[in-house]
Amino acid sequence: MGVGQLRKQEEPARMTKPFEIPKRLVWEAYQCVKANGGSAGVDQESIERFERRLGNNLYVLWNRLCSGSYFPSPVKGVPILKKSGGVRMLGVPTVADRVAQTVVKRVLEPILEPQFHPDSYGYRPGRSALDAVARVRRRCWDYDWVIEFDIKGMFDNIDHALLMWAVRKHCQIPWVLLYIERWLKAPMEMADGQRVERTRGTPQGGVVSPLLANVFMHYAFDRWVTQHLRSVRFCRYADDGVIHCKSRAQAEFALRRITERFGQCGLELHAEKTRIVYCRDFNRPADYPTIQFTFLGYTFRPRKAVDKYGRVYVNFAPAVSRDALRAMRQTIRGWHLQLKCDQHIDDLSRMFNPVLRGWMNYYGRFHGSAMDAIWKHLNAYLMRWLQRKYKTLARRKRRAWRALGRLAAASPRAFVHWERGYVPRAG
Repeated sequence: MGVGQLRKQEEPARMTKPFEIPKRLVWEAYQCVKANGGSAGVDQESIERFERRLGNNLYVLWNRLCSGSYFPSPVKGVPILKKSGGVRMLGVPTVADRVAQTVVKRVLEPILEPQFHPDSYGYRPGRSALDAVARVRRRCWDYDWVIEFDIKGMFDNIDHALLMWAVRKHCQIPWVLLYIERWLKAPMEMADGQRVERTRGTPQGGVVSPLLANVFMHYAFDRWVTQHLRSVRFCRYADDGVIHCKSRAQAEFALRRITERFGQCGLELHAEKTRIVYCRDFNRPADYPTIQFTFLGYTFRPRKAVDKYGRVYVNFAPAVSRDALRAMRQTIRGWHLQLKCDQHIDDLSRMFNPVLRGWMNYYGRFHGSAMDAIWKHLNAYLMRWLQRKYKTLARRKRRAWRALGRLAAASPRAFVHWERGYVPRAG
């Protein structure tokens, strides 16, 4: 196993390839693709099926990449329902294309990453959405006004010429540029077999697409704001972002300017998701109709807080959004916990605790008490599970709650919210 799986064939001297790409790079790229998983592309070849002839498949891919004869397959169009309504179209490449894109990403990312702005957080190594939320939280205390903005269909509307200009500014590796251009032009194949030519955008679902979107936005927005709106501060995560301003007049001016800027770059702000917000708290009592915004699943608004002396005051702070709470409740409902009477508590823990831990780690970071409703909701389903599992608890709600409390005390690590003290209590 290892790089040796690429079939060892020596090319005759007269067949020297124009591009030098190490075999190890292709092997490491495949390892990344395998770890990330994902579905099959238009060729219906899964990772498991690709692995059956792994050595040959990787060798053929490496050979084509080195010779310049590699051409990507069409991307598979997969419609995904958006939480806000509507459909987002993902473009899923084949396994071989994902490996090839990962090869390019591993070469290109170290070149581009040092160029990016420190207030850009999306799809960057060592940075997370929670880091972005923390930065916005800190700046909302220092700046009175915020522009919440969302770019309409950013991935679908990136101008190819502007994107390639940005990539060439930092990378002159011929094969990297060649294959990026081919991926940008690869058509999208819909479920009915229809192929849609693409003249703009980089498909969501591609391995290299987030990196390309970041370099485009670096010049379309990040660097432009730094040079032309020097007195404001921003935080951007992919196509979502906020701009912090000192006054309402400055916010209105900045919004006009960035609207014009995005128009120049072929992008458009989402009218329903872009607004000016006043960060009202106990030091900023002025009235304004919009005093909250949502960023990365957190809603920022005035909230009651208690200082170290026990005094209650109003702070402008983030907590899990209503939409996120609704989605989590729907997920729990879809698990049908109460019907899994044949399962032991350890089985339920293995099935659901990883998801719950993810929710706790993300939405519990800021104002974690806002997640109490989710943990109570989950405990209610677990109580119903006990009632169905044991006839002696059926139709005896208080007894079932006490039984669930004893179970939580005996197995506190079964669920992450039990570990954190959100134990069931009799109603």
